[in-house]
Amino acid sequence: MSIKLENVNYIYEDGTINRFRALKDINLEVNDGEFVGLIGHTGSGKSTLIQHFNGLVKPTEGVVSYNGEDIFGEKYNRKNLRLEVGLVFQYPEHQLFEAEVLQDVAFGPRNQGLSEKEALIKAKEALALVGIGENYYNKSPFELSGGEKRKVAIAGILAMEPKILILDEPTAGLDPKGRDNILELLKRIHGERKITVILVSHSMEDIAKYVDRMIVMNKGSIMYDDSPKKIFRYHKELEEIGLAAPQITYLMQRLKESGYDVDENATTIEEALKGLNINA
Repeated sequence: MSIKLENVNYIYEDGTINRFRALKDINLEVNDGEFVGLIGHTGSGKSTLIQHFNGLVKPTEGVVSYNGEDIFGEKYNRKNLRLEVGLVFQYPEHQLFEAEVLQDVAFGPRNQGLSEKEALIKAKEALALVGIGENYYNKSPFELSGGEKRKVAIAGILAMEPKILILDEPTAGLDPKGRDNILELLKRIHGERKITVILVSHSMEDIAKYVDRMIVMNKGSIMYDDSPKKIFRYHKELEEIGLAAPQITYLMQRLKESGYDVDENATTIEEALKGLNINA
């Protein structure tokens, strides 16, 4: 299941004095089963980009296709597309609207045409997957903590069994433990469900050890598209656009410059320890 963008441009308020080109000549393909990190500061175009993936936004120019079909073709069913390409917004409140957690998560499957019994089974399975137990079923989603709200919002998408899961800044506003919980959850979902995951963030530190591929956005364009290890080699260029490599990367590079035999491409503490060949 692949999403492909060809020569995509997007202009806000085209034809007005407020005209702004948010995306510039985007050529990109995300393939089945990938775990992709989409990185960039506010205004880089990443949120606009992901809204093209399931047809929430139509490009000003260019083509967006899913499994080889133009999603803005005359007879294309974008409602079905959004069942397969699920998007979790940055603010979970935008997706939570039922009075109780279980009913909220069951809304999507019910909307797919499943019976009430079938929808509740899917909802319970999705809630269990994200670590939300039965004691939460009858609670209001708006009484939950920030991390719990995000988990319920993720469950609401997972209950519809999407082929692709897109998450816009899912760790924003969470403490370090909350961020780790969400990221570990996404890693587990990716492994267990074998679905494509696209994770949007402005923090390379947070997601470096989770994603297989990283796309760096800057001023509406793709600056880099490669593995995290290869991209972090350009840490000076990243700093120029306000992004930073993980702290461990800087440490290992300094050790290397000082003459120590270390793996300068390490991005996590675990990798650093394995590549630490310093003689005592």
